[in-house]
Amino acid sequence: MSGIALDDCYSVDRLRAAARARLPAPVFDFFEGGAEDEITLRDNVDAFRRVRLLPRVLRDVSRVDLAATLLGRAARLPLAIGPTGAVGFGWRGGDVALARAAARLGLPYALSTSATASIEEIAEQAPGRLWFQAYILQDKARLDELIGRAHAAGYEGLVITVDLPVGGKRERDLANGLGFPMKITPRNFWQFACRPAWSLDMLIRRPPVMPSLAGLKKVESDRKAMQSVAGRNYDPAFDLAALARIRDRWPRKLIVKGVVHPADVDAIVALGADALVVSNHGGRQLDTGIATLDALPAIVAAARGRVPVLLDGGVRRGSDVYKALALGAAGVLTGRATLYGVLAGGEEGVQRALQILADELARTMQLCGTPTLADISSDVLRMPDARAMPWAESVPACAEAPRQPPHAAYRYAKELE
Repeated sequence: MSGIALDDCYSVDRLRAAARARLPAPVFDFFEGGAEDEITLRDNVDAFRRVRLLPRVLRDVSRVDLAATLLGRAARLPLAIGPTGAVGFGWRGGDVALARAAARLGLPYALSTSATASIEEIAEQAPGRLWFQAYILQDKARLDELIGRAHAAGYEGLVITVDLPVGGKRERDLANGLGFPMKITPRNFWQFACRPAWSLDMLIRRPPVMPSLAGLKKVESDRKAMQSVAGRNYDPAFDLAALARIRDRWPRKLIVKGVVHPADVDAIVALGADALVVSNHGGRQLDTGIATLDALPAIVAAARGRVPVLLDGGVRRGSDVYKALALGAAGVLTGRATLYGVLAGGEEGVQRALQILADELARTMQLCGTPTLADISSDVLRMPDARAMPWAESVPACAEAPRQPPHAAYRYAKELE
């Protein structure tokens, strides 16, 4: 398949196609795939498609404002770039590219524990609104060390991922025999040979490493599917007491990621979480789990305005961002949308992904008669089955509703160009 220029990428799906065109199939599958039958992976996207918009008319939408407030600070878009692991295996220096693109817009960037850049490298090369995402590792000393380093490097937020007591089963990786470190074998030779530029860079030069996980015995000795590089190091005994211990150690914003059941909300908020992220890990861990958009309204209702609720999973369009905001989210964390961008074209590709989302969000706001984020509500939505979703009738306002005055239409989208 021939390459696709970024200028020809007019949608996130086109960025996906461009990424697929430059990566060997096993590598693309690693980033693209989900757990088991990939039902949750598909449902995350389909949930947005099932929700219909009911626009208002005869409203002045000559000026729209995309500015938001994320964790108490102004952001030019209601977006943060969420944590994605092993990005450097798809684009060398990919973590730095993501962080720099976020910093250009004043958006938060969450560095994954399984990133191919260190905590300090990101802080030095892409200073901005940095969050560090920590997995619940069995090695408490390593976890404490990482948290301490993030604090020393000036990270404003700590994202604790709580939905991975054990690793998921990603069958694409098992079928491809994708190991760590990646190696050319008779089984995959032709797949890598078809992408010579990537293969020469990644397999002949020194391959990337995941510095935050380096030295863990179970990581260094692993030669099986890449999904188990960190998976065997998760702590299945991690509970509320363990989360409270982290809260005591971290004096800045604490974001708890992986909440989909409303019964979990009160306890997490009570121990001092500053924000919740409705997430199912992009469908990469538990298959047949609820789609995040379907879970969002109940989490917002349970939070009762005490903390902002963010969402990730399935966001491919600016209209998806709009729907999440209409159901009470304070913002969304991009995952595969910006991942496709960096895999297709590095920092420029990430900027392209953000530009696409911003432009589509602004256009959706105008077409729905809602010129500011504060105007967006569930009144403009029609759910697929209101009888099954009684919460759709009344969604509490998000905890951080923006109050900035409107600016020129598409201002933020244009500034990305």
